[in-house]
Amino acid sequence: MKVQELQDVSRTVRGTKKGFQATWKSFSQAAFGYVLLAPALIIILGLNLYPTISGVVTSFTNQSLLDPYHWAYVGFENYQKLVNDPVFRISFIHSLVLTCLAVGLQVILGLILAQLLIQKVPGIHFFRSIGMIAWVLPIIASVVMFRFITLPNYGFINIVLTDLGLGRFARNWFGDQTYAFVLVLIMHLWRNVPFYAISFMAAMQSISNDVYEAARIDGASSWRQFFHITLPNLRYIILVMVVLHVTFTFNNFDFVYLSTGGGPVNATEVLPTYIYKQAWNGYALGYASAGGVIMLIVLLLLVFGCRKLIGGFSEQ
Repeated sequence: MKVQELQDVSRTVRGTKKGFQATWKSFSQAAFGYVLLAPALIIILGLNLYPTISGVVTSFTNQSLLDPYHWAYVGFENYQKLVNDPVFRISFIHSLVLTCLAVGLQVILGLILAQLLIQKVPGIHFFRSIGMIAWVLPIIASVVMFRFITLPNYGFINIVLTDLGLGRFARNWFGDQTYAFVLVLIMHLWRNVPFYAISFMAAMQSISNDVYEAARIDGASSWRQFFHITLPNLRYIILVMVVLHVTFTFNNFDFVYLSTGGGPVNATEVLPTYIYKQAWNGYALGYASAGGVIMLIVLLLLVFGCRKLIGGFSEQ
């Protein structure tokens, strides 16, 4: 009896030892992975977390670039000034409208263009190759091109309108309060729609032809195939593109600043240009930081909202 008990204890000890060794080995492997990740994580946190926290803290002060070493806490005074500033409210609305219109139209036009580019017709590879030219061009080159074709007297658009006998419609397009914002939107579309199309086309090519063949046998039309096969299989790439471009568009500074500078008469003013002017023209660093914090909060809400919306469609 005692021998049997000793053997049971021995087996228990050996089992415990093996379990401890396996656990320690697993922990060692995980720890090694974290050690490898540590330098990159430290750099990312240092470059992102510290400026974010610093900006939030600065938003509660009256710090100025004219005398950055002397400041005092003012609580929510900067936020109250922002809410009461009509230019800030205009900029906020413009940023939301531009982001929603640009991203929504980019998805729709990208899907249409991708459906065209995936067709097997002669010369389609040429069009696929040149499709990315607009996206790879520097933003400054795109803005200069648009400014040249919209010049008041020598721009291509006004010359064509004059030759067609429609000279009364010629105007300084970027200097017109009605059309300047539309042109900013068009520049966003012109640059980003080809990138959407190429991304969607790559995802479409991964869908098995057998699925479409089965749908055709069952009598599904091209529209039903698109909405019930193509679109559901694109939901993840659509989610990625929407989240990325909501971030890019809402934060975009280049197009507006290089083309109109926020004018004419704040017709194209958006939050990035407004905050830039408050910080570097008005030297109000604390006030500008408060605007940046509001931008961060709104951007997080937009990203989570898009994720929830598209995620809901994917579940259905």
